[in-house]
Amino acid sequence: MKRLIPVNNEENIPSIYLDSPIGDLLRYHNMGKPYESYAQAKILIGMCMDSRKHLIIPDNFAYIIRSGGANLRQSEFRVSYAIAVGDVRCIVLIGHNNCGMVNLQARKEDFINGLMEKAGWSRDHAESHFIRYEPENEIRNEVDFILIEAKRLRMAYPKIVVAPMFYVVEDNRLYLIKEE
Repeated sequence: MKRLIPVNNEENIPSIYLDSPIGDLLRYHNMGKPYESYAQAKILIGMCMDSRKHLIIPDNFAYIIRSGGANLRQSEFRVSYAIAVGDVRCIVLIGHNNCGMVNLQARKEDFINGLMEKAGWSRDHAESHFIRYEPENEIRNEVDFILIEAKRLRMAYPKIVVAPMFYVVEDNRLYLIKEE
């Protein structure tokens, strides 16, 4: 958590984000900025599907794609759509601590048994499913993954500002991630 930068006031927002929807996201969520009205989304937020996270933002402010670990690798078309048709110029990736997509191998048996018991799958089917999809869903480390994903998106969409952030579940706050 040494790489997290708290954002508690205007002075903590980097100049590149200050007058953008990214700055507004930080103001809404961390600083209680009163809501403005939006006719259409201004930003795309990629965040984990984990139910412990809830952003404090106004209606119509953001497109949000939720996927395990904030992994947008399987959401390229949706990202492109938000940019091309939705006219967003900023993407925020939000990881969080204690993410279930870290160390998936440790939960392999729970995953297989859960699909057998709860979904009626055979052991072979459940195990094949895990083996097939685990590599593309494992994120290894929450902070590192968000930084890698931000870099990948910047390369794919060079005119789009991509901000890596982190949600700490215990305090429900957004932090910027220090980039080396």
